[in-house]
Amino acid sequence: MERVCRTWGRTAAATSSSTSTSSCRDRSPRISDASTRSFARSKPRRRRTATRRTSSVASKTPWVGASAAKIRWLEVAVPAHAEAVEAVSEILSRFGHNGIAVEIPTEPRGGTDHTVKAYLVEDGDSFARVSDARDALGHLQAFGLGPIGELAVRTIDDEDWLEAWKASLTPVRVGSFLIHPTWSDVPADDAISIALDPGMAFGTGLHPTTQQCLEALSTLAVDGRRVLDVGTGSGILAIAAAKRGAREVIGVDTDPIAVDAALENAERNGVRVAVRRGSAADVGETFDVVVANIIGPILVRIAADLRDRLDEHGVLVAAGITAQAEADVVAAFAANGMRVTAREERADWIRLILAR
Repeated sequence: MERVCRTWGRTAAATSSSTSTSSCRDRSPRISDASTRSFARSKPRRRRTATRRTSSVASKTPWVGASAAKIRWLEVAVPAHAEAVEAVSEILSRFGHNGIAVEIPTEPRGGTDHTVKAYLVEDGDSFARVSDARDALGHLQAFGLGPIGELAVRTIDDEDWLEAWKASLTPVRVGSFLIHPTWSDVPADDAISIALDPGMAFGTGLHPTTQQCLEALSTLAVDGRRVLDVGTGSGILAIAAAKRGAREVIGVDTDPIAVDAALENAERNGVRVAVRRGSAADVGETFDVVVANIIGPILVRIAADLRDRLDEHGVLVAAGITAQAEADVVAAFAANGMRVTAREERADWIRLILAR
């Protein structure tokens, strides 16, 4: 079982062994000039501190630093099928402190073989929040996702929890890129460094789908090209494209928190990335490379929009597809005049590369 440290609601995550993912939520506000922003080196931004929201629901747990008094935690664990992990993670992120963790089996067995965990400070409100989380999880079954197990709770001692957590996050190399926490030393090699701050993270790091997209960006012709990242989340893929020499990179996400997260991560990495609030349908331009690390049902729904964002000879990288959803995804793209040119599968997740 691999442990994946992920946080939802701010800037990026890193992992202790392999993974973490970007947001796949798809609300659809329209883009306006006021909601389009970009980062350049010459535009410093003030870093936020103190208590943070982890999603649209405010967390009541305090920000806990290394100097905080010893406290006790509630660990909330939910077994889930791979297809349901994103939705379960989103719900638990509303109630947990400073992020969630996902345990991914080394050898997928199907069923509820993933475990999503969140941590709450034990206080007068914690068990009420656990009850709210259980109720919200109950509503997911109506969406036809893979099976979701029973929520379990246990109490754990602090034991310098924050420092131990940070110590478990180590640099991970994927393709041409080295993903590392902001505080870690970076080896002097030819890897392209991407620094992420798990303490402010928004669903990134190295979930298998993110790995698949990073590997695609390591090999595709990106230098001097225009790249669109749909559902940018933390912006990790947009940053990777910019660091590989893309002439212009645009990231879009329907969640305003993701927009802020991507901008902060671009600033941290010293690259220029335009970030817009909206969906693929809201972008008027076409691109040489489009990346969409989103769950299969949403890829089916926006297949035509993704096709319209591609130049005549452009390439689409589509990830976040389970085996159960693959046939529907391929059919949706075929119906919109696109063909699969490459396929890669890892830990029950499928990545497709498509062309018009």
